[in-house]
Amino acid sequence: MRLFSYCLRYDDGAAPNPFWELCTLAICKPVIRRVANIGDWVVGLGSTQSPVGNIADCVVYAMKVTDKMTLQKYDEFCRVHSPHKIPKLDSEIFEERVGDCIYDYSQGEQPVLRSGAHDISNQKGDLGGVNVLISQHFYYFGKKDVHLPTSLTPIVHKNQGHKSTANQAYVYEFVTWIENLGYTPNQVHGEPQLKKEYTLKRDISNCRC
Repeated sequence: MRLFSYCLRYDDGAAPNPFWELCTLAICKPVIRRVANIGDWVVGLGSTQSPVGNIADCVVYAMKVTDKMTLQKYDEFCRVHSPHKIPKLDSEIFEERVGDCIYDYSQGEQPVLRSGAHDISNQKGDLGGVNVLISQHFYYFGKKDVHLPTSLTPIVHKNQGHKSTANQAYVYEFVTWIENLGYTPNQVHGEPQLKKEYTLKRDISNCRC
C-alpha cells in the first residue's frame, strides 16, 4: 500500500469528482493515474493560496483506490452505471456540470472531447494518464478545514508533482488517523473551494487544475 500526496491548487469538483457516490480521478495528475494501484491511497492537500486562505496542511480529500480502469472503459462504465459523471454544462445542478467523464470513445479508440472541465490544451496530459482511479472508500472535505496532525505534515507537498516513496513511513499512521476522525466515508463533507466561482460564472470551460 502506497500513499500519494500532492497539492490540490484548484478544487473545483471535477478533479477529483466526489459526487454520485464515487470519488473519481479521471483528469489531471497523469502520473498518479498511471502508477497508482488498487489499495493505494491518494491525498489532495490544500494550497497556500487557496480561495479560503493558507490550507497547505489541510486534507481536501483522501481516497483509497478501490478500482482502476482505462479512460475508454470509464466512458463505457459511465454510460451504463454513472451517467451523471458525463458533464452537462447547461444543467442547473452543479454536480452535473463538473462531470469528469469528458472523453467520448463511442466512435472508436480515438476519443472525442466533450464540453467540460478541460479543453484541447489539457488533452495530452489527460490521455497520458491512461487510467481513471475510482474509490468507494473516500473522504472529501473541500473547503472544510481538516488539518493534518504535526506528525503527518511531512507528507505535505507544496510544489508540482507528488510524493509517494517519501511517504512510505507515514502510510499506516495516515490511514489510522483519517479513519478515526469521526467522519462518515463516501460523503461530501464540504463544498469545493471554487464552487461559488463556477456557480456565478456558469462556465467551467477553463478549469485551471
